[in-house]
Amino acid sequence: MKSQYACLALIDLAEHYEKGFQRILKIAERKKIPKRFLEQILLTLKRGGYVTSHKGVEGGYKLAKKPEEINLAEIIRLIDGALAPVDSVSTYFYDHTPIEKSKKLLVLFKEIRDFVAGKLEEATLDQLLPYK
Repeated sequence: MKSQYACLALIDLAEHYEKGFQRILKIAERKKIPKRFLEQILLTLKRGGYVTSHKGVEGGYKLAKKPEEINLAEIIRLIDGALAPVDSVSTYFYDHTPIEKSKKLLVLFKEIRDFVAGKLEEATLDQLLPYK
């Protein structure tokens, strides 16, 4: 759920990219995300360099990069970790798993990882806007 909400929040910020800072409450209302959950997600995205924030009356959050510079793979890795179905085929989060005992099974899981990662790396926020 966390990475899904993160993607929705970023899409909202991309939709309002030219309008400046967006208040958490407005993002939460527009995308039906629990406000408390959204606050945590936005802090993680801020630490990751994807959003910036400003306090005060005109404050809120906005994208720190252009929508076309943010792909979904980066966001899901930041929020949830590996895109790979098992750790032993993960490029960034490798760890040993029992499937390494079967070469063919390992190859299958690598193919799945490559397909999923490829799709998510190609998908940028600007491509997901409703008016695109």
